[in-house]
Amino acid sequence: RRRNTIGTVSQINFIHIKLLRALNYVEIKIANLKCKIMAEIKTKITKASVPQFLAAVADEEKRKDCKILLKIFTEITKEKAALWGNAVIGFGKYHYQSERSKQAGDWFMTGFSPRKQNVTIYIIPGTKKYASLIKKLGKFTVSAGSCVYIKRLSDIDIDVLKELIRESFE
Repeated sequence: RRRNTIGTVSQINFIHIKLLRALNYVEIKIANLKCKIMAEIKTKITKASVPQFLAAVADEEKRKDCKILLKIFTEITKEKAALWGNAVIGFGKYHYQSERSKQAGDWFMTGFSPRKQNVTIYIIPGTKKYASLIKKLGKFTVSAGSCVYIKRLSDIDIDVLKELIRESFE
């Protein structure tokens, strides 16, 4: 009698594991079975102190830039800064419901994060919508989604950044 076990690759009919990070779920397909496991969103609003978080930024120039960004974002959005997860300073909040994954939650409307390589500025409606404005920003890189990466504030036009934040926040 033959055992029903998996011992070699040839015995596997079809196994495929795909992490869909943007949708925050893991899709596992084994043979013709398919199940979705919803992962809990890690980036949530916290009660942590934004000033304390910024004081802990190791690079002095980046810390100064982030304090200036904090002032700019606060003035434009008229919102109180909040720490989202362990590294994102977000402004405003909206509730979303994904049609594809059925996931729902709260997210910040705009914000920034001091990262090791750069400072990430989050343009939540997406950078493509503001392509003509972003072109005037200065020295930066951009993701396909909603991130603008800058090394330092002195590399960009602050007035263009303010306009970008204002337009994307409305």
